[in-house]
Amino acid sequence: MNVSALRSRITIQKNETVVDQWGNHTSSWTDCFTCWATALTSGLQDSEEESAGHTVEADRMDFTVRYSSETAAIDSKHYRVLLGDRIYNILHVDDMGFKHNSRKLKCELAER
Repeated sequence: MNVSALRSRITIQKNETVVDQWGNHTSSWTDCFTCWATALTSGLQDSEEESAGHTVEADRMDFTVRYSSETAAIDSKHYRVLLGDRIYNILHVDDMGFKHNSRKLKCELAER
């Protein structure tokens, strides 16, 4: 793993259920931790998709992070990635050969 390539500061957010003062359950994203990552565009071509009558940009990005106890807990259902002001949904988490050196997060730009 090339440590000098870890140049992008990302924030990992976790989806949690929050109970308000009246007992209503709502889903909210909370910051879990920040770390350095290598951010590369995916090998796939950037494309556009038609969704509900409007065109949506399908921007994909791969983030490689160092393996730690915090990054070991990341899955594609409960976590997402923030890079600057852009939100990326995690599609798949690759353990990079199960060597516990790094993890690759395959992500797609979230529609807001």
